[in-house]
Amino acid sequence: MFTFLDFPLFRDESLVIRLARMLEADPERGYVPSYVYHIYEPQGLAPIGYIDLRIGENENLFYGGHIGYRIHEDFRGHGYAGKACRLIVPLAKAHGMQMLRITCNPDNLASKRTIEKLGAKLIGVFPVPPHNEMYQNGETVKCVFEWLINESDEIP
Repeated sequence: MFTFLDFPLFRDESLVIRLARMLEADPERGYVPSYVYHIYEPQGLAPIGYIDLRIGENENLFYGGHIGYRIHEDFRGHGYAGKACRLIVPLAKAHGMQMLRITCNPDNLASKRTIEKLGAKLIGVFPVPPHNEMYQNGETVKCVFEWLINESDEIP
């Protein structure tokens, strides 16, 4: 049985991520347990995006990644996605994770830059299998990166 950990909030001088919900695994759909956080500017009342951390390993995570994020259009260009990724590292480590897979569509240049700035390495561009839910939603190819998290990635 999976145990969720108590990490309700992460912050630095430019960003706050606050736990929105924890999602149980759904093995029938190939979903692993995950934490979903809303992303805020420090004084902001409304979320500017979200980040989720998925715990485990399966075929879905190879194509979907351990981390997913989205920044609302009006707030893009400030590096918030990368900062949120770095802020969530202590939670991943608390679950014993040493590598985080992050994926994006090949044409999403902003996301590719974000992932590369984290120091993640591209392991390849892979076709999504037709039985995968992402394929059924029109995503047929994914760039797959692996981010080895270490002590320098932690935010105090």
